[in-house]
Order: sequence, then structure tokens, then C-alpha cells
Amino acid sequence: MLVRGSLVRQTRANAVDAMRRYLAQGIPDELPPRYTANPAVDHVPARKQVLTPAEKQLALRNALRYFPAAWHRELAAEFLDELARYGRIYMLRFKPTEYPFRAYSSLDYPTNDAKAACILTMIHNNLDPDVAQFPEELITYGGNGATFQNWAQYRLAVKYLCEMRGDQTLVMYSGHPLGLFPSREDAPRMVITNGMVIPNYSGKDDYERMNALGVTQYGQMTAGSFMYIGSQGIVHGTTITLLNAARKYLAKQSSGKGAKFVTAGLGGMSGAQAKASVIAGTAGIVAEINPMQAKKQFDLGWCTHLTVDVDEAIDLMEDASDKKVGISVGYVGNVVTLWRRLLERGVTVDLGSDQTSLHNPFAGGYYPVGCSFEEGKAMISQDPARFKELVQESLREHADAVNALCEKGMHFWDYGNAFLLEASRAGASVMNADGTGFRYPSYVEDIMGPMCFDYGFGPFRWVCTSCLESDLATTDRLALEVLNQLSKDAPPEIEQQMKDNIVWIESATRNNLVVGSQARILYADDLGRRTIARAFNDAVKSGELKAPVVLGRDHHDVSGTDSPFRETADIKDGSRFCADMAVQNFVGDSFRGATWVSLHNGGGVGWGEVINGGFGLVLDGSEAAVRNLESMLHWDVNNGIARRAWARNSGAEFTAKRSMAAEERLKITLPNHVDDSIIAAAFA
Repeated sequence: MLVRGSLVRQTRANAVDAMRRYLAQGIPDELPPRYTANPAVDHVPARKQVLTPAEKQLALRNALRYFPAAWHRELAAEFLDELARYGRIYMLRFKPTEYPFRAYSSLDYPTNDAKAACILTMIHNNLDPDVAQFPEELITYGGNGATFQNWAQYRLAVKYLCEMRGDQTLVMYSGHPLGLFPSREDAPRMVITNGMVIPNYSGKDDYERMNALGVTQYGQMTAGSFMYIGSQGIVHGTTITLLNAARKYLAKQSSGKGAKFVTAGLGGMSGAQAKASVIAGTAGIVAEINPMQAKKQFDLGWCTHLTVDVDEAIDLMEDASDKKVGISVGYVGNVVTLWRRLLERGVTVDLGSDQTSLHNPFAGGYYPVGCSFEEGKAMISQDPARFKELVQESLREHADAVNALCEKGMHFWDYGNAFLLEASRAGASVMNADGTGFRYPSYVEDIMGPMCFDYGFGPFRWVCTSCLESDLATTDRLALEVLNQLSKDAPPEIEQQMKDNIVWIESATRNNLVVGSQARILYADDLGRRTIARAFNDAVKSGELKAPVVLGRDHHDVSGTDSPFRETADIKDGSRFCADMAVQNFVGDSFRGATWVSLHNGGGVGWGEVINGGFGLVLDGSEAAVRNLESMLHWDVNNGIARRAWARNSGAEFTAKRSMAAEERLKITLPNHVDDSIIAAAFA
């Protein structure tokens, strides 16, 4: 007789056995059965048809080159049907069905190299149906943030990782595994680029065409770099944003208790708003047009309530505000409907934002008011011009409602999702009085930049590749010990950041943040990251942690992203449209010890609007790992500190001086400040 616990263990063991048997198969010897869509998961909207007849032939030719000639006749008709139906060729028949998609322990993978096994843990977490937004189409988050373009790429990439030796590097071109190349043991095991195109061909229409051809992809930030950890990845940052918004705008000291917060988006990243609202103590409503996505976040416990009734959502918010209880109401409906109703009822709102996927406004990232979710999905491919027109009408009404509520006292910020950018392009009234910028700040410009990034604090993260809850608990304890020690000597300028971090880690388990892999996010600075990493590496070496730990971060960090409307919005010296920082970060990480590095076009604000990069660093208990973490993590933060200091950001100047005092080899060029009267006199 088997009891439930033994059945679970047996099921897990069977899954591991199947994964080990089939993972290294690559392109199979026999043609798999035809694809049948899984109704239990959400599916990507059909993309608009953008290719000419000649380009469709090229897309088909590009797809068939992955497969033996004997299959071409059958697959040609099938892939052409996919292109007609979805606007893309996903090669759905080739999605493996022999094993479930989830993060397996790095110790279970059939690899020759332990670091390659850790990368496989990260890839499979990206495609876990509980984690990914559209798992069958390989979209991890953000509507079009892809891990791979198609299933042939997945199959070849995992095959190469299984075969990889310690002196080889896997090169990835926008999801396509170019191959394994001889390198060195101290070189990255993988180098990734996503969406790297000639600048004059980096418009949204260029992306749609090249993606349909199968030659590039939108890797978002952590989708195409295999570093996604679900909505937890931005929960800490979103919580910090809410707490500091309450402190800055509402004169609240320790939490946002009683504050009314209204926003939109319950996707893979935007879903963090719901959990952050509860943690920060605000009474929040988060609108989400996609019923399946809203229910997914509710089932995961990220929303405390779920309703299709806009008045019920508002009533719940008002009641929680009166009682000073933190809640998150998932309103299943259009955000414009919510803003309209708030105005009609004369409800005051304290804090407002938006995290709809407006980097992708006309392909499912934002839905117009007045039509259902399903009607909108159909219109994207059937009448894209009309869909765009309706989206822009909705953006204008959306902005008008926000403006009206701000006149009544609401404080609004752009959450770096291109809301203000796309609203301005739609003709909405979102520009400042002289037309030189937006009337509302970006959250980085007003909150995250001066309070966190300028002092070196950003979204450091780690993943326990054992996949054991006990290992995550151990890392939380070790991180807390480090933070408590470092806080004793912290200067006044960063006392609040340290206090917030300690509270965050102390409550991390209670807040039930894990979805998929056993991972944690923490807004740490350079010293914090390196000290925590050393503690983890020691624990791997001693056996206290049962498998290696992967370190990484969101690309949305101190140094990782050049994005003029988000990460570098607080750069005021005219260089916010320059991308030297992100590119230098990618290059510098690669030769300072990163296990893998990535560089992307697009992410957050959109294709052609951002350059961003990231890394993965495996801590395996070795002395080499210590050298790597010390060198790479120090650079990964201080590159951005140096750039922000040169832009005359006072917090970054303070941090640069502190960093140089701690490391004699570090020499940062600091600016000389000129008196305003001298500039005025020069133009008199």
C-alpha cells in the first residue's frame, strides 16, 4: 500500500528518470505526434500577419533547416499553417511530452559539467507552466518575453548543455543555439544575445517582421537570459517603491497602512504589485483584463480577493483603507473601466500607477476598453489597424482619468512599462508644461533611482539549485546574519535601505513568495552581495547547502540597463539615451568570472527603447567561485555607480567615494560641480 507521501516521491522520481532519458535527445530520430493544445494553460494571442509572400517562403525555409530533409514535405504544410494561425512558427509538435517542465535539481541533470546543469535548472524554471505566461509558445512573461523562439531551439540548447565540457562555451543568438565552441575553464559557459540588430532597424515593425522570420526574439530581461524567478523577481522592488512612495508623498514612516493604491497588470512581473500591496500595507486594486492570468495569481495567493464587479473591488479597497489592512483586490476587467468608476463615485486614491505590458501595446500588452478580452485577442490578428486605433483611444481616456484623480490629490508614477511614452504617442495629455518631458515621474526617476540605485542597491537574487526548501531557508538565515552584521556599520545614508532589507528577509518565508524554483530576491548593495555570496559559497563547500547556488539579478539594476524612461530616467547630464553602461557591464562580467552573460535589445519599456544585460554566477564551493564573485559582483555594481556619479547624482558620488575607500585599486572619475551663476554669466 502506498500513502500520499510515497506516491509524490514516486511521481517525482519518475519525472526525473524521464527527464534524464530524453533531455539530451535533441532533434528526435522519429517525427513526434502532432500537437494538441493544452487547455489548462494560457496561450499567446495570434500575432498580426506582417510578412510578404516572399518573406513567408523565407520564414518556412528558415524553420525547416532545423530538420532532416525527409520530414520537410510534412512539416512545410504544418509550419505554414502555424504561421497563418499564430503569425509565428513555434514548431509545437516538437515540445517534449515525455517529462514535465519544472526546475529539477542540478544534481539530477545528465550533464558532463556541473555549471551546465545549473543553467538547465534555470531554463526549466522559465518554462514551468506555474511560472511562464504562455509556456507552450515559450513566452515566459510580458506578453512576448521569450526564452526561445521555437521548440527546435530548446531541444538543441539542452542537448548542447548536456554534452558540454568545462572548456566549451555555448553561444546563443536570440534563442538559437549557434553551437558549442572551444574556450577555457574560466570563460563563461554560455554567452547570450537577444535582439541585437543594426540601430536603424530597431523599430517595433522591424521586430515583428524579424521575429516572424525566425531570426530574432524579444528576450525581455530575465526570460531570454534564463534568470526569471516568477513575480517574486520584482516583489521586493515593488514593495520598496510602495513604501518609499508612502514615505515621500504621504508622510508615512514605516508602512503604507491605510493608503489606497490603484494600478493594473497581474502578469508574470506585474503580478508582483498584488503581493507588494499586502506587504506594504496598502489597500490595493489591480486590474487585469485576462481572466486566466488573474485567476492564476489568485490561486498562487498573490491576490487576496478576486472579483469581476468593479464596485465590489472599490468597496473592498475602501473598507480595507478604513481598517488600515493591507489587501490586493484583483479586478477582472479593463483598467479604464476601473478609473472611470472611481471618478464617477468620487473616490479619492492616494497612490496610482500602471504595469500593463505597454512595451507591446498593439499585440496583447494592452487591451482597449469597450471590448472583451476574447474580442480584443481576435482583433489583434484580424483587424490590427482598428485594434491600434482603439488602444490609443483607451490610452487617452486612461490618461484623462489619471489626470483628474491627480488633481484631487493622487500621486501617480510611471512604472517603467512605457505607459506615459505610449500615451504621449497616442496624443494623451501627459506632457509637462513646457513639453520637454512627462508630467509624472518614472518610479526610478523619483523613487528607486535616488533612494536605491544611486547607493548601489538593486535586485540581487539567488536560486538554490538543489530545489530544496530547506536550502532556501538556510540561505535566508545566512543572508539575515550578514545584513544584521553589516547594518551595525552602515552610514546614515543607507540606514533605511538596510532596515528594509532586514525586515524583508525576516518575513520572506511568511510572505510565501516562491513560485517555481527555490529562489529569493533582495535589494542588496555591492558589499552586501559579495558578503552574502561568500557565506553561500562556504555553505556549499561545507555541505550545509546540498547543491550549488546560482546568483543573478534582474537586468533592472544599478548597472545592467540603459533605459531613458526607466532605469536611467534619473540621469540628467544628457546621456540617458546612451548605452555604454549596459554593454560595458556585459563585457566586464564575462571576463570577471560570470558563468553566463546576456545582452538584450528591449526589456520593460520595449524593443528599440532599451539595452540591458545580465549574468548568472554559479557558487559551487570552490576557491575559483570566491575569486569570481569578488571580482564580478564588485564590477557589476560599481560600473553603474561610476556612471551615475559622473552624471552628478549626489547619492552615487557618496557611494563612489565609499567604494574607493574600501578598495584601493578602484579609481573612479568624479565630476567637478560648476556654480549655476557661472553658467548664467556665460550666456549673459
